[in-house]
Amino acid sequence: MSEANSITETLELHCPAKLNLFLHVVGRRHDGYHLLQSVFQLIDWCDTLTLKPIPESEIRRIDPIPGVAPEQDLVVRAAQLLKDFAKVDKGVEISLTKAIPMGAGLGGGSSDAASTLIGLNHLWNLGLDIPTLSQLGLKLGADVPFFIFGHNAFVEGVGEKIQEIALEIQDFVVIFPNQGLATAQIFQDPHLTRDHAPITIDRFLASPRSFQSNDCQAVAMQKCPEVKQALDWIHKVLPNSAPCMSGSGSSVFAALDSKTDTAKLENLLQNLPKGWIGRIVRGLNKNPAYNLISSD
Repeated sequence: MSEANSITETLELHCPAKLNLFLHVVGRRHDGYHLLQSVFQLIDWCDTLTLKPIPESEIRRIDPIPGVAPEQDLVVRAAQLLKDFAKVDKGVEISLTKAIPMGAGLGGGSSDAASTLIGLNHLWNLGLDIPTLSQLGLKLGADVPFFIFGHNAFVEGVGEKIQEIALEIQDFVVIFPNQGLATAQIFQDPHLTRDHAPITIDRFLASPRSFQSNDCQAVAMQKCPEVKQALDWIHKVLPNSAPCMSGSGSSVFAALDSKTDTAKLENLLQNLPKGWIGRIVRGLNKNPAYNLISSD
């Protein structure tokens, strides 16, 4: 990552994915939004965002994602939102190299949007703090404030209640079975569990593995059989692991321990079913873009 010393420099940011170490649906608000509890773990699977100031007062998207209209592109929406909020007359050229699969439950789009807000706040010398950027981010998606917050966290509410949590740095195997799932499709399903008993941070930290479950997983497996196939693949290869789905799917993951033969696992990942993506990733303590945010 390059940190700009002036507003004329191009800024490149790595936008990390996240894993939901657990995801419980504990209720539903009167407006239909679901109340959640989760632990979000940042990982080193990243998209790359490049922001280049331009003389024109416009937001220019380079090489847009095929099939994604500009009004649906989260980095364009984030840039426009910040430009309007701060009444900025400057412009930016945005390019994004995607590595995190879309519709995977890994938060790639939210991370890209958060990094856009963080990066342009820096490039345009706005000096906005984390709470302000987070309030803007929430308009773009429930996970965006987490990536702006920048640390692993215990997350509650609709994603706006975020408390930093210290997690052991560990490796994970993550598999995307080449079938995306729409979040709305999962949360609108009548069979979704919506009354999971709330837990506390202390209870989670006392026994993290005992809470490793995802209330969206059963619904996702019904809608996307590949989710179960990916879970079964991890069970077979790592019989002592506890694989779980991340977010609303469709990616699944399992924590690795010191006994895992990572070289053997890497070889096995090369032979996944056609179109599947498998990676060994490492947890992060902090979003790489975090240091660009004003601490005032």
